[in-house]
Amino acid sequence: MRTDRAPTAVYVQSNERDGNQVVVFRTSPNGALSDPGPIAVGGGGDGVPHLASQGCTTLTGDGRALLVTNAGSDDVSLVAVDGAAPRAMGTTSCGSAPKSATEHDGLVYVLNTGDPSVCGMRLTAGGLEPISGSTRALAAGSDPAQVGFSPDGSALVVTERSANAIVSYPVGSDGLLGEPLKRSSSGQTPYGFAFTDDGTLLVVEAFGAAKGKAATSSYATEGGDVTPVSASIGNGRSEICWAVVSDDNRYLYTTNFADSGISRYAIGDDGSLTLDDPAAGVGIEGHTGLRDEDLTSDGRFLYALDADSRQVFGWSVGAGGALSAIGSWGQLPATAAGLAAT
Repeated sequence: MRTDRAPTAVYVQSNERDGNQVVVFRTSPNGALSDPGPIAVGGGGDGVPHLASQGCTTLTGDGRALLVTNAGSDDVSLVAVDGAAPRAMGTTSCGSAPKSATEHDGLVYVLNTGDPSVCGMRLTAGGLEPISGSTRALAAGSDPAQVGFSPDGSALVVTERSANAIVSYPVGSDGLLGEPLKRSSSGQTPYGFAFTDDGTLLVVEAFGAAKGKAATSSYATEGGDVTPVSASIGNGRSEICWAVVSDDNRYLYTTNFADSGISRYAIGDDGSLTLDDPAAGVGIEGHTGLRDEDLTSDGRFLYALDADSRQVFGWSVGAGGALSAIGSWGQLPATAAGLAAT
């Protein structure tokens, strides 16, 4: 891959069954999006609206490549985004219905929801190479939602919605996983999660989509284990599913699918959570659809996909984590899913 960096952009996958694409929006200095253009990634989506996952479209840690899970063709696409134009670099088979991927220092793990399982790959100059013996089965019927590395890469975490559990694997120097530690979630239906730079794990809880029951918990991570710090801090909203941490590690932003609100939580020095603003940002008031979100690498802008209105909404991030709406950009496919921003 080239060493020059691409213009800042927002990426959304189309998740279309007959050919998955990534829609690329270029970002301007004021955060406005423009010039949306699709590129074929070589795999196929499942063609169903509301792909139930966090991390189906994710950037590598250096921001130079994009991982796109193809839930319909059972593989993962690698897209180079380190130059003037994104370049599809091929697909790699992994397992049944992959819906989440994560990368740390060249090591990639993919969450398969059809099996269910996780499997490992290496990021190379030529693409993704499977790691022999890396596949680990998850509990049948666990309904996994996301896979993600801890900030130092020493642990791999998976949330299991139906099992109401958080599973953590130690990661060896060879990229293989050790024996898992499985802990009960503080609240029901653990879904998406994010880490602070110091390793605090923040997990949103959808509580079976019960109205007004959305919550978030925080956990300390040490030695591959997770220990509750703040348990189930509710926000009064519904169907919370996605999470992202601010650039300064002081705030957590969560999207609430059922009512189009973005909630802001304050993160304490000890990893504790306080609800700061249950509706720090709103897509379309009272409508469903707000889901995948990401912050730009400089922390100045937050973008979220509204799958029902087929738009991306944007906010600038101000003092105290305040969000100010900057616009929306649409005409995405009804099956659009995932969002990553540089």
